[in-house]
Amino acid sequence: MTGESHHQSAATIYIDGRWRPAESGAEFDVLNPADGSALGTAADGSEADARAAVDAAAAAFASWSGTTAYERATCLERAHTLMLERAEDLARLMTSEQGKPLKAARNEVRYAADFLSWYAEEAKRVYGATIPSSRAGHRFLTMRQPVGVVAAITPWNYPISMITRKVAPALAAGCTVVLKPAEQTPLCAAAVFQVLHDAGVPAGVVNLVTTSDPGPVGDVLLDSEAVRKLTFTGSTDVGRTLNAKAARTVKRVSLELGGHAPFLVFGDADPRHAAKGLGLVKFLNTGQACICPNRVFVQRELMDDFLDVLVQRVTAMKAGSGMDKDVSIGPLIDEASMAKMQRQVKNAVEHGAKVLTGGERLTDPQLQGGQFFAPTVLTGVTPQMDIYYEETFGPIAPVVAFDDEEEAIAMANDTTYGLAAYVYTQNLSRALRVTEALRFGIVGINDINPTSAAAPFGGTKHSGLGREGGPQGIDEYLDTKLVGISL
Repeated sequence: MTGESHHQSAATIYIDGRWRPAESGAEFDVLNPADGSALGTAADGSEADARAAVDAAAAAFASWSGTTAYERATCLERAHTLMLERAEDLARLMTSEQGKPLKAARNEVRYAADFLSWYAEEAKRVYGATIPSSRAGHRFLTMRQPVGVVAAITPWNYPISMITRKVAPALAAGCTVVLKPAEQTPLCAAAVFQVLHDAGVPAGVVNLVTTSDPGPVGDVLLDSEAVRKLTFTGSTDVGRTLNAKAARTVKRVSLELGGHAPFLVFGDADPRHAAKGLGLVKFLNTGQACICPNRVFVQRELMDDFLDVLVQRVTAMKAGSGMDKDVSIGPLIDEASMAKMQRQVKNAVEHGAKVLTGGERLTDPQLQGGQFFAPTVLTGVTPQMDIYYEETFGPIAPVVAFDDEEEAIAMANDTTYGLAAYVYTQNLSRALRVTEALRFGIVGINDINPTSAAAPFGGTKHSGLGREGGPQGIDEYLDTKLVGISL
């Protein structure tokens, strides 16, 4: 079976090395958010499918965890090669199913493949240690061993890279996996699993359950004693619920949750450079990324110059189908996202904010079938407005003036979230001072892309637990065993 062959059918459930429909035979439509058209159908998995997937992963664990790190690395390297060979097909599928511009989809596929390559190498770097003992004739050593079956739950906004960011380190560590992808993007997940299948990952090692109703499938994964680890990327509200349910069976948990990133622009920054950076990262994936800036704090003396450039750039952004060459703003994922954008702008304006550009749904004839919201810049934003504390997850940039460094840090930290933050300044001392004071897991200094497969990604506070990427990423899938030896 090729990567494309099952996309139109509903055989998107992959268990024990075989593609199949849902046990119930149920299916659901997969829609293109740019125009509302149907792309195909996916198998609508239920509790029965989830149980079968867990059983397959549990049965495969002994043999997979017993393979050498070099064998596991070879599998992941083959998957890396195949993903790059299929990059264009995967990117086009992603743009159709998720909506992001094709250029961004191509970048994501490369990023996704990076995780396969990186963890192929990290598989061989899982080291133990010897520890001096206080007793003569006695030795201590440690072993790092896979935690067991992993339940992975991934989001729709990065429907390919969020899978490899979890599956690659899990497989490298010797774990087996059951994945439940977002109901909006099951076809991307199926295409990734086709890559893994074709790369020779043994039957039962990776299993996929697509479903339109995540609750019952998630409950099976969380209630199962066989599942020893949960890894989830998604909203903070859902993450809290999953964390509480995972506690009943004392699973290892890693959570990559919502963000409310501050973007700090100090008076000594180049306003053009800062505004260009903000435009690129704020409207990345139509603002539907957890590291997108949610609050833009600009030192008062730079405000006019900064806004001039920002509004000019944002007004020039073209919305439309991601397949169109000049488009930089794709559709929002669904009607609920659209309603949130409209509510946040209305609330802000009612409380005194000013819309400099955008602020409304786009209803041009060629956009009417999709969920398109105009890229928006708001000024005069205050803590009385919903957008000041709520994660937006859309193409709205709220801009707030500040007077000094102390005030900027206090406003930036005034959130329960703690994922990403950005600092624009030419002053090295200030850059380090502010970075150390920001309570966030990731800080970009004059940098809008502080991410890489080789670097740890994750947040503090309500933005999550654990890290993905880098050497830390594989630690989430390994237990440490202490061995004491009397000679």
